[in-house]
Amino acid sequence: MTIEKRLLTGSTTMLVLKLLADKDMYGYQMIEELSKRSDDTFNLKAGTLYPLLHNLEQKGMVSSYNDNADSARVRKYYSITKKGKALLAEKRTEWKIYSSAVNKVLKGGATLAETC
Repeated sequence: MTIEKRLLTGSTTMLVLKLLADKDMYGYQMIEELSKRSDDTFNLKAGTLYPLLHNLEQKGMVSSYNDNADSARVRKYYSITKKGKALLAEKRTEWKIYSSAVNKVLKGGATLAETC
């Protein structure tokens, strides 16, 4: 089943920040890790990820640095900042409230297992 793109858009910032809260990563690594952790539900494109990272960096949520990824290649790595960790905590709380409310509505007419 494919998830509607509008549903994914609202959670992308939170998901990227969560990845960076676990460890510093470069862009393609984030795309791969997000896909892997979500069983291929989240398949970000570079054209979506890099503008998001640029915006987060401008707002002080992430910082970047260049480092050697392997013997010959220098990559731009991103790390979450203290401000980014605070935003992640805020987004997680918002998500819990939102998903709880959606589940309550879904359970109102049928059990959750019947609706999925």
